[in-house]
Amino acid sequence: MSRLRELYKTDAVPGLMKQFGYKNIMAVPRLVKINVNMGLGEAIANAKVLDVAADELAAITGQRPVVTKARKSIAAFKLRQGMPIGVTVTLRGDRMYEFFDRLVNVALPRVRDFRGVSTRSFDGRGNYTVGLRDQLIFPEIDYGKADKARGMNITFVTTARSDDESYELLRLVGMPFAKKGQQ
Repeated sequence: MSRLRELYKTDAVPGLMKQFGYKNIMAVPRLVKINVNMGLGEAIANAKVLDVAADELAAITGQRPVVTKARKSIAAFKLRQGMPIGVTVTLRGDRMYEFFDRLVNVALPRVRDFRGVSTRSFDGRGNYTVGLRDQLIFPEIDYGKADKARGMNITFVTTARSDDESYELLRLVGMPFAKKGQQ
């Protein structure tokens, strides 16, 4: 069992039950999945970018990514429906907790001038998204081989009904949120 799952069971569940008054353990919010997405606009001109990004995302997450395709055509961007435009990975179970652990304890502290992640990125339904500017903060990526800094969005999907419950859940399992005045 991963270290973070143990932390969730020993610290987060009792803390959330006390704070929000849950009577049943099954009512306590939990992390369902983590979705890691890289949108690659430059893949329109150069299809090889997708292979490089897919390899990097596989190294970061430990799971082979799925290529996402454009839903509709946009003439101004020379984009046609069905063209490959990004890569995404959905993590669940032990891989999800392992990735979350590495993100919080290894990758985020490597961000320059890091003061915590924003508390404004909740969607109103208990999910949280954080955007990273480059993939080089992960130790799995070799700095010399990376040709370009590519950003990614990481979405944490929870069973929480509100942003407050989701915030408290993520805070209790170790998400380094910024102080209220530092965003």
